[in-house]
Amino acid sequence: MGTGWPQLRQQARSLETQTENLFHTYSQFATLSKIPPKPSESEERIESQLQDILQRRETLISQLARLLDSESTLTSSALKQNNLSRHREILHDHRRELHRLKTTISDARARANLLSTVRSDIDAYHSNNPAAAEAEYMLDERRRIDNSNNMADSVLSQAYAVNESFGVQREMLANVNRRIVGAA
Repeated sequence: MGTGWPQLRQQARSLETQTENLFHTYSQFATLSKIPPKPSESEERIESQLQDILQRRETLISQLARLLDSESTLTSSALKQNNLSRHREILHDHRRELHRLKTTISDARARANLLSTVRSDIDAYHSNNPAAAEAEYMLDERRRIDNSNNMADSVLSQAYAVNESFGVQREMLANVNRRIVGAA
């Protein structure tokens, strides 16, 4: 029965590695800039594989625990206890990570759907009410003209400030020139 432990532990490590690889692929769905409104076939397949692997790992951990319980206390070591505990922790972390990723993807999908719905509502409003669309266009045009006028006012006020500064400097230089001529 002692030969069963290394084999089961190796299987558990292999499944942990597979889980990490699938997480890497699955997490890319959460970072899509344009997430589709419904989960893709690929996304559903990877999520299903993750669920399956997590279930298989739970079964393996149960087998490892039963194997450890059946060994006498003399042959079961603290290392095996630590290994079993570590496998349980990793499984727990992976379950939590899967839940977090699913929530992130779901939130991104809901946000994209909401934005799409709002955009389509705005477009429908504009297409059903051309007078309002024209009025909004005119208001936007008015805003652009006001912004241009404000920018021109700002440039003119800066020019007047520079002109005034030049006048003050000219006057100061004239005073200096008079003092020099008067002293000479």
